[in-house]
Amino acid sequence: MPRLHARTVIVFTAAVLVCPHFGARAADDSLEAVFRRMDQASRTFKSLKANMRKVKHTSFVNEDDVNEGTIKVKVPKPGNFQVLIDFREPDAKKLALDGVKVEIFYPKQNAVEQYDLGRSHKAQVEQFVLLGFGSNSRDIQSAYTVKYGGSETVDKEQTTRIELYPKSEEVKSTFPKFELWIADKSGISIQQKAYEPGEKDYSLATYTNLQINAPIADSEMKLNAPRDAKRVRPQRD
Repeated sequence: MPRLHARTVIVFTAAVLVCPHFGARAADDSLEAVFRRMDQASRTFKSLKANMRKVKHTSFVNEDDVNEGTIKVKVPKPGNFQVLIDFREPDAKKLALDGVKVEIFYPKQNAVEQYDLGRSHKAQVEQFVLLGFGSNSRDIQSAYTVKYGGSETVDKEQTTRIELYPKSEEVKSTFPKFELWIADKSGISIQQKAYEPGEKDYSLATYTNLQINAPIADSEMKLNAPRDAKRVRPQRD
């Protein structure tokens, strides 16, 4: 048995020395396959409806803040995107994003926070919003260094995990690393993970019961807060 083990080690070592790109080529091929699926999905992507579970992990206290609800994404045309997130448990709130306009409704306080992220941040906002939802490989690779993470199963669905490292120093200072789990069938991200500096704290969003390109009326993308809700514009840092 020791002789057989030694022979295996020698053969494996020789293979690595003679073909140093063997492992890298397999990963590259797999990454290219993911890009092809994402490109195919991006050509037809117009909308998405899904259940959403978001986990915010704080390592210092080793706690997870969990919110569950739904998400709707609508892209009528390139450069025009809308998002509506409706968290129902444990703390109800709604978030509506239309371009660079953000509104967050807190039912318990009957208050709406309103933000204008500014036209100068439009490309960055779109980059985050469409990360894995209709993004093509060209856009992904222009903004991130991408690494192949391997095949994984998420909620009984076969996916390929990829790692994204922002090229922008501004983005990198806030989120140095992202992970996407791209569904092998649809080419759409069904799970996303954003790491904070130090990569110990993170946010993990998982999407289930996806309806891709399902009709979404404009009225469905509205916040629909009560007329008497207090509207405030917090000062940005």
